[in-house]
Amino acid sequence: MDSDEEMDFTPTASSVAKGKGKAVDHEEMIAGHADDNLPWVEKYRPVTLDDVVSHKDITSTIEKFIEKNRLPHLLFYGPPGTGKTSTILAVARRIYGDGYRKQILELNASDDRGIDVVREQIKQFAETRTLFSKGYKLIILDEADMMTTAAQAALRRVIEQYTKNVRFCIICNYVNKIVPAIQSRCTRFRFSPLPIPEVERRLNHVVESENVKLTEDGKKALLKLSKGDMRRALNVIQACHAAYDLTGETEVYNCTGSPHPSDVEAIVNSMLADEFTTSYQMINALKTERGLALQDLLQGTYEYIETIEFPPAARVYLLDHIATTEHRLAGGASEKIQLTALLGVFKNAVELSAKAKA
Repeated sequence: MDSDEEMDFTPTASSVAKGKGKAVDHEEMIAGHADDNLPWVEKYRPVTLDDVVSHKDITSTIEKFIEKNRLPHLLFYGPPGTGKTSTILAVARRIYGDGYRKQILELNASDDRGIDVVREQIKQFAETRTLFSKGYKLIILDEADMMTTAAQAALRRVIEQYTKNVRFCIICNYVNKIVPAIQSRCTRFRFSPLPIPEVERRLNHVVESENVKLTEDGKKALLKLSKGDMRRALNVIQACHAAYDLTGETEVYNCTGSPHPSDVEAIVNSMLADEFTTSYQMINALKTERGLALQDLLQGTYEYIETIEFPPAARVYLLDHIATTEHRLAGGASEKIQLTALLGVFKNAVELSAKAKA
């Protein structure tokens, strides 16, 4: 990477005065909208690097890059809702201050994924230097793992050619879908799923600020279903708050379309104890009544199997076949056939369990 020693790119006076780039336009945007019309994901999006939940090792490293005026090209990867986009927007505010939007080009590569976008929009933005200030601009490519191979090949050349004018931040969920030539030109940061206590802390702040009536079992269900995805947690709690006066466990599961634990328990017990036809009809009736797909039930079934007493060999046999069924369904297999096969697996597991106890 070019050192760019000649560039004077210290944070602007206004950004320092505002607390590491806390952009006024963000606050004005919030104040200018009715709370009911603003998604909570945007309303409570981190404004500064200090606001980013978890990932302090990443934000502190980037802070050092900025302080030393040596920001490299960045590659952020990891599961959805873990703060990748929020972090780079906070970096932009930290560097550019109030006018950060004029200095960045933000593209969603899942929409603009072809080579023409690289040759036109990205290259045109990259080849123009800032007129009234020294430094470089920032190009943010979100969901870059959706870009075509040809577009990534063209992007590699643009990254090389315009390093003095531009820094790239490439954001993706699956880093293996980014060609090695681009990966080698970037400093990589992995955003892991957020720790549940961190999600709970931010969730408590939102619940208090929005006066959400959330029960303790509702909060536990929400944290469990979020799986470290802050965006999912905030979207679900906003939907529940809009639909219900009181948000409990049942309301959370209804809003997410996930099977209730009691339904999963009934299904597993039926597959283990009931006759084949009885169990098959019961599961189909429940799927129709709740509007569920078999794939919706499998994750809950997997988790429930791990909590009940079962001989190790039978447990491993069941969990392995549940995972196989999930894989087949994801590939377009018939639900009817897979449910029939799954029932057979459960009957075999019961026999294995009986032999182990004998």
